[in-house]
Amino acid sequence: MKREGERINQFIKASEVRVVHDKKGSLGVMNIKDALALAREEDSDLVEIVPNANPPVCKIINYGKYKFELQKKNKEAKKKQKLVQLKEIKMRPQISVHDYNFKMKHIREFLNEGNKVKITIMFRGREMAHTEFGRDLIAKIIKDLESEASTEKPPKMEGRNLSAVLNPVKVKKTFSDADKNEKENIE
Repeated sequence: MKREGERINQFIKASEVRVVHDKKGSLGVMNIKDALALAREEDSDLVEIVPNANPPVCKIINYGKYKFELQKKNKEAKKKQKLVQLKEIKMRPQISVHDYNFKMKHIREFLNEGNKVKITIMFRGREMAHTEFGRDLIAKIIKDLESEASTEKPPKMEGRNLSAVLNPVKVKKTFSDADKNEKENIE
């Protein structure tokens, strides 16, 4: 049987292999026929682990169990991955102070969650004649968020929209004096 690019049992092409046993450790370099016979005696498989080595390294193990362990490790690694999403906030160039603060609150939430934020200023009609209002607004947003975000993509006109993309800045957590005192009191 040959699955997913790994060579096992009779599909191993090398004439000599370095054999490692699952429980006994290294068994040294031996002929492929002897290694296969040893694997069959134990009702196990000979699996080529490192094909590029000279001679290739093969392990005597239960192939089904080996594949299951690999799948489990991959699943665990996938769980620990953090997917970064791109969230978009849309505004108009003539935004009120309350609306601006409300949108900024959402932008901060998205950045704290570790997501990228695309800020889009939408222009309509005569607003296209005064795109500098939108540029000023985006500059203000970037300035207000300079401690929390870095600019991945600077402001750019795309049709009737002005867009910029911000990345969250990873902040190293440091203990303040109050935290240190609390920690000392606990100990």
